[in-house]
Amino acid sequence: MTFFYLTSGLFLGWSLGANNAANIFATAVATKMVRFSLAALIGSIFVVLGAVISGAGAAHTYGELGSINALGGAFTAALAAGFTVSWMTKLGLPVSTTQAIVGAIIGWDFFAGVLINTQILTKIVSTWVICPILTGVFAYAIYKFTRCFLKVLKIHILDIDYFTRLGLILVGAFGAYSLGANNIANVMGVFVTANPFKNMNFFGVFTISGTQVLFLIGGLAITVGIYTYSHRVMKTVGSELSRLTPVAALIVVLAESLVLFIFASQSLERLLLRLGLPTIPLVPVSSSQAVVGGVVGIAVARGGAKSINYNVLGRIFLGWVVTPVTSGIIAFFTLFFMQNVFQQKVFEPIPYQISEEVMEKLHSMGIYDETLEKIRDQVFYNSREFKALLKSTTSLSNDEINHVIELSEIDSLYIDTSVVQRELSFRWFTRSQIEALKSLHGRLFVHRWQLMDALTSLTQDWKFKKKTRRNRLFNKELSLKYEKVFQTFRISYLRKKYERIHSLLGLK
Repeated sequence: MTFFYLTSGLFLGWSLGANNAANIFATAVATKMVRFSLAALIGSIFVVLGAVISGAGAAHTYGELGSINALGGAFTAALAAGFTVSWMTKLGLPVSTTQAIVGAIIGWDFFAGVLINTQILTKIVSTWVICPILTGVFAYAIYKFTRCFLKVLKIHILDIDYFTRLGLILVGAFGAYSLGANNIANVMGVFVTANPFKNMNFFGVFTISGTQVLFLIGGLAITVGIYTYSHRVMKTVGSELSRLTPVAALIVVLAESLVLFIFASQSLERLLLRLGLPTIPLVPVSSSQAVVGGVVGIAVARGGAKSINYNVLGRIFLGWVVTPVTSGIIAFFTLFFMQNVFQQKVFEPIPYQISEEVMEKLHSMGIYDETLEKIRDQVFYNSREFKALLKSTTSLSNDEINHVIELSEIDSLYIDTSVVQRELSFRWFTRSQIEALKSLHGRLFVHRWQLMDALTSLTQDWKFKKKTRRNRLFNKELSLKYEKVFQTFRISYLRKKYERIHSLLGLK
């Protein structure tokens, strides 16, 4: 059943390859500078490389928007997004797979009664506006610079043709790599928490993680979509929106590739953190939105907006609006059928309880209300209803209510030294961090904050530093380490792992 559930992710990967991945070479193929067969081959190879090597950067954001904690829910969300994208593809609209999966995740959040992280949602939605605008600005600037460059050098037209073809291939490879790194989260991101694959070692030379194996399979699904069903979207974006010269086509691909790369690069984020500069969010962005922004930017640079086909542009914008709404609605009702008709578990209820320990923690933070005592020790399984109750019965501020909910969440964690040794790498965790975890062997923590308090009492390496520019990189890395620890020692995760081992050994 685990592998069956992954089929919806493969379907979504095919949809992305048929729609979004096609945009990398759309302008090159439409201007007949690169054959479709060559474009598909190069795009397929580098999409897979980007997914496996750099795919983890943007995948984290979706987990914050809605951590789908059951395979049935992940299957349904990916299926709803894939169906939406394939439907829009059939209509010839370059829709966003990013928008489709975001809509599906929100549909799951509503069905499961999970609070939507509005801060993360705002960050994601803002990129839907920033992405095409930034690509358009890049395309406009690069086009102006290229025109001046060609006028000064006075390169022969045959040489320009040769370098343009070569540039379209090289930049297309870079764009395909960036697409794989950025958009593999759309394909397989919802399956990461329930990943059935283990680390794989090749000839003792290099090892890829279980997550990278998952991303490899998703990348291969994207390549199938590129080969089988991408011609129609290439035609819409590459020729119908605005006619492009070969040089302009190269510039569009370059601008699009740069935008996809900066929204996916963990190395760039770390560099900006070290320099104390504002970071660019690692968010899956839409190649469709990027390429449309680039085409519009070129059209403006070449003489204004008159050359833009506004009917086609209007259809594209309509697709961008309809996609997340449609995907969310489909996901919500499909989850209902999966749970009530097919009897599949689509989410694991998350319990919340204001225990004595939680009350003490709230007091230490200066948060108190008499009503909290009245609902003490009650268990709630719907965070949306829990928050509504706190809003209607307490005088706490919204931030204080969020703290109550966060501290009350039950996420039972059991520390096992053998798991520490096997799952956590000394190349990432410091020796003192590892030793601190080992010293907690056999301890059970009902809440995540209890484990964090225990670790910070043992070593400063587990303690967040004061929020300054210099400490931003340390705090970012520490936050990711805590997430790895929570996932590794969560009792539900350990139980599934041991059950899998027992089944292989024939034990009960």
